[in-house]
Amino acid sequence: MSVWIVLGAIAVAVLIAWLGLTALRAASGVGVDLQRPEPEDVDDLEVYLVCRECGTELRVTRLGELQIPRHCGERMEVVQRPAGAGA
Repeated sequence: MSVWIVLGAIAVAVLIAWLGLTALRAASGVGVDLQRPEPEDVDDLEVYLVCRECGTELRVTRLGELQIPRHCGERMEVVQRPAGAGA
């Protein structure tokens, strides 16, 4: 067997291993910055999540990563009322 064939086979094996590890790292999310935003106090803004189907209201006092919930199968709407109007 030629030395060049052995060296070529080793180089191809290293390349395949490097590509495989790179693909696994990309799929697992290693190195991705997953910092979440710091929750913000919005108590004085009078923000509510309102279900238009049944009228359920949720008052938002701290806002981080907004994920609008579902109630009665429908998405709730974000409503901001003037300060002092109350629910």
